[in-house]
Amino acid sequence: MKCRHCKTELKHVFTDLVTCPPSNAMVKKEQLSEPESYFPLKIFVCHNCFLVQVDEIKKADEIFDSEYTYFSSYSTSWLAHAKKYVDKMMERFQFNEKSRVIEIASNDGYLLQYFKEYGVPVLGVDPTANTAQVAISKGIETIIDFFGAGFAKSELVDKGIKADLILGNNVLAHVPDINDFVKGMKLALKDTGVVTMEFPHLYRLVNENQFDTIYHEHFSYLSFHVVKRIFESQGLEMFDVEEIPTHGGSLRIYAKHKQDSTKAISSNVYNLLKKEEEAGMLTLEYYSNFQDVVDNIKYSVWDFLIKVKKEGKSVAGYGAAAKGNTLLNYCGIKGTDLIQFVSDASPHKQNKYLPASRIPVFAPDKIKEVKPDYVIIFPWNLKTEISEQLSYIREWGGKFVAFIPETYIF
Repeated sequence: MKCRHCKTELKHVFTDLVTCPPSNAMVKKEQLSEPESYFPLKIFVCHNCFLVQVDEIKKADEIFDSEYTYFSSYSTSWLAHAKKYVDKMMERFQFNEKSRVIEIASNDGYLLQYFKEYGVPVLGVDPTANTAQVAISKGIETIIDFFGAGFAKSELVDKGIKADLILGNNVLAHVPDINDFVKGMKLALKDTGVVTMEFPHLYRLVNENQFDTIYHEHFSYLSFHVVKRIFESQGLEMFDVEEIPTHGGSLRIYAKHKQDSTKAISSNVYNLLKKEEEAGMLTLEYYSNFQDVVDNIKYSVWDFLIKVKKEGKSVAGYGAAAKGNTLLNYCGIKGTDLIQFVSDASPHKQNKYLPASRIPVFAPDKIKEVKPDYVIIFPWNLKTEISEQLSYIREWGGKFVAFIPETYIF
């Protein structure tokens, strides 16, 4: 396997999570008697450019298909984050009815709806037809396709469409050909336009043991150094960066055309580069012991589940999230012996089963019905939102559990 950015032969393993189905490949009831497809989930680090990555064994067009079950609008905190972002962009860059905003991986229109409220013309691009149709029903123009250089030229530039703002939240890590993806943004950006991208920060993944954010949808795991290098290779330059709390700690990067002199380079760029370098992220040593961390979390999960089982306590989960599926699958949890069920607010996941573990997924009311002693919050990045929503479990003495960065009960 060669590095998807610099084409160096990859030799160094970051972590090996063995094999599992794609983390969002929910199982329908009529599929329970059918076998699932398992794929290797081995992560490498490039010793030349330090891009951390998984091989594209499960193809992107098979992952992001019409059965894709992640709809952004079911998280109230994510909607609030999107609204706050739009307000900030409007204030900082003064977009108006003559501007054009293009969102890549626009999902169900969760974010573009707020630009639309400001009267700014918007266009979404998303390959998953079921989420895109929801956006279209909201009056948000959406093209159902994968974004890349070819798409940018034929569907945008050749039709006279260029953007004042191109944004993508949690998509940069999802693209197998990251060079071509960034090239597409370069093509579709106006001369003084802005690109913003948000993605989980590799620094936080390593330092806070967030191995459950590794799954087949995430082809790359990104540091600021690596993203800066990739963008520069396509003629785009970083002029600002923010560290934000979403998804356990993410970066929001701001990029422009290299020849655009209208935007000053913020000191944030230098400061974050320095922070990563001082942490050792440009050395192989930084990535060398992560497998031990992953295995210790696995043992901790086993210890907790076996202990409460012997005590006769009941356990349920909340959030049929990809994070939870990575955790469950690497820990080898199967069936309902240790975890009775998982609840989720999204009707697109309810009455299905988690991949590999085959744990059933129900609506949140199932928790009130069963009254489990413990509720595991699998999307731990939303633990505040979820624990507030489910605060009623305190009525019967229920407690919450999370396993990242370590097992804790609250």
